Amino acid sequence: QVQLVESGGGLVQAGGSLRLSCVASGRTFSSYAMGWFRQANQAPGKEREFVAAVSRRGVGTYYADSVKGRFTISRDNAKNTVYLQMNSLKPEDTAVYYCGASPRVPVEVTSTGYDYWGQGPQVTVSS
Repeated sequence: QVQLVESGGGLVQAGGSLRLSCVASGRTFSSYAMGWFRQANQAPGKEREFVAAVSRRGVGTYYADSVKGRFTISRDNAKNTVYLQMNSLKPEDTAVYYCGASPRVPVEVTSTGYDYWGQGPQVTVSS
């Protein structure tokens, strides 16, 4: 069992930056690939949209085309934490952002590949 607790959401103007953090419980954090997904408030029934993922040791990173060059995912296995640095934010980045943990190899880029989820902080980007 893995519990994920996120922080760092909030309101920011377009062009600004935010950093999300996700802390995992347990001693097996390095056994999981970690991902960030998002769901726009006006699409509650739709599958969560892939944003970024990082492999177990942090060597491999993967990004959605919509965030490539603006967002950076990283992890610190000593702190059981994964981060999402979001720069040059746009209004279309507004969503609830979820941190997920996946035991599968290779790294998954769909939400069905993740077994554990955080609570999802809101990120709102104003124009």
